[in-house]
Amino acid sequence: MNWKIPLFKTYSDHIDIEYVTRVLERGSNWADGPEIREFEDNISEYIGTKHSVVFNSGTSALHALLLAHGLKQGDEVIVPSFTFIATANAPQFVGSKTVFAEIEDLTYGLDPEDVKEKITSKTKAIMPIHYGGCPCLINELREIAEDYKLLLFEDAAESIGAKIKNKYIGTFGDSAIFSFCQNKIISTGEGGAVITDSDEIYKKLKLVVSHGRPEPQNYFESTESLDYVTLGYNFRMSSLTAALGISQLKKIDYLIQKRRKNAEYMTKKLSNIKQIYYPKLPPDYFQVYQIYTIRVKDGLRNKLAKYLIDRGVMTKVFFPPVHLTHYYKASLGYKKGHLPFTEKLSDEVLSLPIYPTLDTEEMDYVVEAITDFYAGDYYE
Repeated sequence: MNWKIPLFKTYSDHIDIEYVTRVLERGSNWADGPEIREFEDNISEYIGTKHSVVFNSGTSALHALLLAHGLKQGDEVIVPSFTFIATANAPQFVGSKTVFAEIEDLTYGLDPEDVKEKITSKTKAIMPIHYGGCPCLINELREIAEDYKLLLFEDAAESIGAKIKNKYIGTFGDSAIFSFCQNKIISTGEGGAVITDSDEIYKKLKLVVSHGRPEPQNYFESTESLDYVTLGYNFRMSSLTAALGISQLKKIDYLIQKRRKNAEYMTKKLSNIKQIYYPKLPPDYFQVYQIYTIRVKDGLRNKLAKYLIDRGVMTKVFFPPVHLTHYYKASLGYKKGHLPFTEKLSDEVLSLPIYPTLDTEEMDYVVEAITDFYAGDYYE
């Protein structure tokens, strides 16, 4: 469909083209070039962690994180069902059990109280997400992890640049991941990263990302037969992708500023519509608005979504409950009613267009369409 206003647009400029062109024109090292290390170093410097390892996707980053931390058959990992399916699938990749817990209605992140209820003798880790650019209750979850001696992994796929006070999301747990997929805060098309302060985990990640091969030299430039010391994968990011990441990261603060300004405008314009709910975050929470999500009351979410779509405004539900997908119902026995608040919230949320180049005329069009919906027969 040719949308009048799409849900997102990936931001790029001439600098992105220049950085990628340099790699193309040199005619070599399109894989494992110097851009990989530079992008990793830049991520670490921006977030304030000791190490960063980049991957070909956020999903690969999640998989590698769990491998590096030694998750295995029989371990349990507590995750939200209100997330993209990769969060839930990652424990399955390493043979661990995915355990779903409820979310709370402040940040739409894992509910600390329900997490405590889900902990068993087999629980090895808690893996919350920071929903749509908003920090979850990560301090409370960290206390639980410390009390029960559990690992804490942050799935910050959507939330690079988000903060609580002056502390960046991704620095609260043992390790964290970011995604650079096309609709994220910064984008490389596909891509991801793991950040950590652990030298040991960093070394393991470097083995996992490239076939279990140590990194004393560039494989593609070496004439020697290199050794392989553990089972690994081809999760590598290309030099072209990393070059784009370097360029994108240079403008991250600008992109976040534009997103926050647009979100503020949308919220102000929609604030008079009483049938729409907006969460009110603590003042020390810095939200970066990877998505802009409202909650629609009175069971009218689907009707409103259809009305907007008919007007050319793309909307989407982020997220349908993962535990109610065919795979998790069939393999782990989950069913409707298992996570009542997650299911209720998923029936109410609707994400509206948000991106740095969204202008006031376009936002006014979205608001006008929503206003017309509630003024018409739909609401009757």
